[in-house]
Amino acid sequence: MKELIGAINNLRKNQTVAKLVKERIKEFEENHNKNSESWFSELCFCLLTANSSAKLGIKIQRRVGIEGFLNMPLERLEAILKEEGHVFYKRRSEFIVEARKFDIKDAIALFEDKKEAREWLAKNVKGLGYKEASHLLRNLGYGNVAILDRHILRVMQRYGVIESIPKILTKKKYLELEKKLEELAKVVDMSLGTMDLYLWYMETGKVLKYCIYSTELSGALILRPLFALV
Repeated sequence: MKELIGAINNLRKNQTVAKLVKERIKEFEENHNKNSESWFSELCFCLLTANSSAKLGIKIQRRVGIEGFLNMPLERLEAILKEEGHVFYKRRSEFIVEARKFDIKDAIALFEDKKEAREWLAKNVKGLGYKEASHLLRNLGYGNVAILDRHILRVMQRYGVIESIPKILTKKKYLELEKKLEELAKVVDMSLGTMDLYLWYMETGKVLKYCIYSTELSGALILRPLFALV
């Protein structure tokens, strides 16, 4: 753990990386203030990235847009996901259509403790596990949850925080590993959401930059993602 603490503290001294992390956190905060439709689009993005990639999720999000996620017929949505190369195009399309019955922003707002909101998301939104629900909450500006993806788990293993990467992340195991990261976050004086970006950089050498904004064009609400790997 001491070695990992040192690695994080050294990395935060890198002005270039620290600036990118700061910009990324600012984007999360900006997402928090967007409307319910934008929150739903972010939900769809997280559904698309499960067992896939953020790059593909952003590409599909750019093509489909908010209106498409909200109203596109299932068959058309499946066709687009298939054309873009999503392996699970059928199930992900079904999850998106099924999720239309929720106002995600209103639902999350009901919970003062966002870990309880994560519990609700994982139980009620098909296709969202703890990792995906954590991803969604972090991207919407809630920094007190851990995203235990393969990159983070590899860093934890490499620095001896865990002995091995679990083949299956049960709820019990997820919470156990999250607790370890919470302890680490306290030592380095960061939120889990901020520390996640540093750990992700340590594994990939990149900070994923992703900004959503919407604008009115010919009376239609359009979603325009910007994507860059730095």
